[in-house]
Amino acid sequence: MTSTQTMSLGTFSLSLAVKDLAASRRFYEALGFTVHAGDPAHHYLILRHGDATVGLFQGMFEKNMLTFNPGWDAQCNKLPAFTDVRELQRRLRASGIEPATPADESTTGPAHFIVIDPDGNPVLVDQHV
Repeated sequence: MTSTQTMSLGTFSLSLAVKDLAASRRFYEALGFTVHAGDPAHHYLILRHGDATVGLFQGMFEKNMLTFNPGWDAQCNKLPAFTDVRELQRRLRASGIEPATPADESTTGPAHFIVIDPDGNPVLVDQHV
């Protein structure tokens, strides 16, 4: 991909692998975040503070992840037009980046893939629409 080509990955958030969901919730609420979505019974919460979004995930991931959501704006509203997660994956593969966890390109609708940056940080591209 050349520098003149851009790839719209969707809205950005940080997905944190937490040890104690309740303790993490209290901490981020003290910083001014409020619960936007999630289910403590399923060990995750999505918190927002202005345009900042943090996902808390207990026992779901080994490491913290950068997360992008194609098809959503910063308030998690569906966008009228966006680049599908499978197309983003094809573009990355064409650039020589192979997903650690690929999306099934024979499907439509919600899907995700994970790529690993050169320093070992996972990047999740997670489409919910």
